[in-house]
Amino acid sequence: MATLPRLTNRDARRLFLLRHGLSGPQSGSGKGPDLARVVDDLGFVQLDSINTVARAHHMILHARRQSYRQPNLDRIYTQDRAAFEHWTHDASVISMPFFKHWRHKMMRNTEKLRQQWKSWRRPGFEEKAEEVLRQIADHGPCCSSDVGKDEERSSGGWWDWHPSKTALEYLWRKGELSVCHRKGFRKYYDLTEKVIPPEHLNARTHLEETLDWACDAALDRLGFATSTELANFWDLTTKAEAKTWCAEALRTGRIIEIELEGHDGQLRPSFARPDVLDTALQAPEPPGAVRILSPFDPALRDRIRAERLFGFDYRIEIFVPEAKRTYGYYVFPVMEGAKLIGRIDMKCHSKTDILHVRAFWPETGVKLGDARMKRLQTALERTSRLAGAKDITFEQDWKRT
Repeated sequence: MATLPRLTNRDARRLFLLRHGLSGPQSGSGKGPDLARVVDDLGFVQLDSINTVARAHHMILHARRQSYRQPNLDRIYTQDRAAFEHWTHDASVISMPFFKHWRHKMMRNTEKLRQQWKSWRRPGFEEKAEEVLRQIADHGPCCSSDVGKDEERSSGGWWDWHPSKTALEYLWRKGELSVCHRKGFRKYYDLTEKVIPPEHLNARTHLEETLDWACDAALDRLGFATSTELANFWDLTTKAEAKTWCAEALRTGRIIEIELEGHDGQLRPSFARPDVLDTALQAPEPPGAVRILSPFDPALRDRIRAERLFGFDYRIEIFVPEAKRTYGYYVFPVMEGAKLIGRIDMKCHSKTDILHVRAFWPETGVKLGDARMKRLQTALERTSRLAGAKDITFEQDWKRT
C-alpha cells in the first residue's frame, strides 16, 4: 500500500493561517475594493450582535486590516453592493458573486423552514407573507417594528417573534426579500430585485455546478479538509454530497489524500490539492505581531480543527472561582505569529471612551516579557481605535495565571 504524502504540523499551521488571511501584514486600505477582496478571500464574514468591544464582523476584518474602521463594511455592503447578507452556518456577509449559489440554499430551505417554523413559532406567519411583501413594495424598506403593528409583542427571544416578523425572516431566507442595510444591528429588508445587482440577480447555476463550486471553493479557503469540513464551511452541501464530491475529485486527480499531522503528532487523513506540500512549504511565516481575534473568527469557527492543529484547549468560557464569575463572550483569543498566547477580557465603555482590560490569561508556558508586553500594548491600541476609545485602562492584577 502506497504511503500517503504527509503534511507536517508546522507546514499545516502556516498554510492554515495563510488561507485564513492571518499570515500577511495587516496593511491595506481596509475599505472599498480592498475590503471586498478580504471578504471574497475569506468567503464570508459572520455577523454577531455581541458588542463588548466591537461586533464580531468588525474584529474579524480589523485582524486582517489594521486601518479598517466600522463604517467600511457598511459601504461595500449597502452602497457598493459588493456583498450580500444571508445564512451560512449563521448570519453572514457573503461576497456578492456567490449569490447565484445561494439561490439553491434558499430553495432547499423553504419547505424545511416552513414546516419547522409552523411548530416552533406563533401561527399565522404564512398568511402575513403577502401583506408584508405588499407593504414593502408600496412603501419601501422596513424592519420588524414596522410590520404587524396590531400584533402582540413579546419580551421572549427569537422563538417568540410576532407573525409578521417571522414572515420577514421567512421571506428573507426564502430569497424574496434581501437585507438592504442595518441600523445598529437591526435589519432592514427590501425586495430582492432592488438590492441585488442585475448581473448577480439574473445569474443561474445548475445544482450540480453549485455543489462542485461549494466543495472546490471551500477547499481553496481551508487548504486541507475532510469531506465533513468541506460540507460545514458554507453549509451549502450535505455531508453525503461532499463525500461524493471528494470521491470523484480524488478519482479525477483534482485532489489527493494526505496524512495531516496534528500538534500531538497524531496523523489524520485529509484531502488537499495535489501541490499542497509545495504550497505549504512556500507559505510565509506569520509576522510576530500580536493580533486580538474575535471568538467568531473564521480561523476559530471550527474549534476542533483549530485545536488539533495548534494544541490549545480553546474555550469561549473561562470560570474564575475566586471571582465567582464565568467569562463568556468577553474573552478574546490573542495570537502572536502562529501561536495562541492567551485570552483577554476587555470591554469598551462608550460613555467614557475607555477600553478597559479586566484580565489576561496567558497560555501554559507563555511568558509576558517586555517585548511581548509591548506587542500586546500595540494590539490593544489598535483595537481601541477600532472601538472608538480614546484611552486604555487596566484592572489591578489584570495579568492572571
